[in-house]
Amino acid sequence: MIKRPKLIQQVQKAIRRSRVVALLGPRQCGKTTLAREFLSAGEKNYFDLEDTDDLLRLEDAKSELASLRRLVVIDEIQRKPELYPLLRVLSDRKPLPAKFLILGSASPALLKRSSESLAGRIETISMGGFSLEEVTHQKLKSHWFRGGFPHSFLARTNEGSFVWRKQFVQTFLERDVPQMGLNIPAPTFRRFWTMLAHNHGQIWNAADPAASLGVSQPTVRKYLDYLDHLLMVRQLQPWHENLRKRQVKAPKIYVRDSGLLHLLLGIQNEKEFQNHPKRGASWEGYVIEELFKQIQPDDAYFWATHNRAELDLLFLKNGRKIGFEIKLSDRPSLTPSMRIATRDLNLEKLFVVYPGKKNYDLDRRVQVISIFALEKMQKLCGI
Repeated sequence: MIKRPKLIQQVQKAIRRSRVVALLGPRQCGKTTLAREFLSAGEKNYFDLEDTDDLLRLEDAKSELASLRRLVVIDEIQRKPELYPLLRVLSDRKPLPAKFLILGSASPALLKRSSESLAGRIETISMGGFSLEEVTHQKLKSHWFRGGFPHSFLARTNEGSFVWRKQFVQTFLERDVPQMGLNIPAPTFRRFWTMLAHNHGQIWNAADPAASLGVSQPTVRKYLDYLDHLLMVRQLQPWHENLRKRQVKAPKIYVRDSGLLHLLLGIQNEKEFQNHPKRGASWEGYVIEELFKQIQPDDAYFWATHNRAELDLLFLKNGRKIGFEIKLSDRPSLTPSMRIATRDLNLEKLFVVYPGKKNYDLDRRVQVISIFALEKMQKLCGI
């Protein structure tokens, strides 16, 4: 059993502050296991909206939920959006007999009704699979290769991990996507997702996938948004600075979980992974997700110009601008692109994250940071 103390503490604080807390993350990332930490053994305050027995209990949802005390957990809330207006009424009671922890497998954009119905009452927390900090530094190679989904990471063998991820993708396409009301043939969506994996870490261009799939560019953009909303893909938007330079305006695309990326690329073992041409891009996406888990930025972007100056990641946090470059080299050095990004974007600090163990300075505002120091990132950033 891998403990997740920071995440538990974050949820505890949110429950104390807010009447309704939404814990959002992809399927099978551990939301249910985490939520049960807040309920006593045998407590009937848990509802799984994919369980027919729990759905029967909620046929008269108002009476059932109004009778409960302390914390009520509702899992897979996106399956029953008509509960949102009721939760607004129940969370406005005075005195307040119960608070609600709702779990969802979709992004806030797809759960828009929650923010509309529960405005001013709900606090949202995002979670993913295990972080490197949670599995410990000794497991870096395995964590990067298998990804953070608990069943994939904890599998007894790499083969078992690969089989689990293969089944996860199949179930996601054949069951989860249709349940969200998305009318896309599973083979078509699988091909599109695989195309995204081969473009992982690159600037998005809808033309090639549209031509390959025989659909329009607006249609493939819709496919991309679906995977983004379902927390499988991250679209990193470009930052635009007021400069006399032509700047890239399309997003960069990343498969969020490195294990799913490797599955979609057809990588079955570590030997294949060592020589794969997407290994560097995989490292970039892996570190980006770890940085999101550690810093939880207010906003995040990448930056690039048509003159090839670029920055892998720009975080805005508490009014500060912090840049990140991600390198898979043994000893990164200062590059002209780093100097340009630091100057043109007026960065307070630029960190270069690499797989080595030592931290060292490259410049007054540029510092090389070990992947193993990421849990200290907030302190290093001064946020």
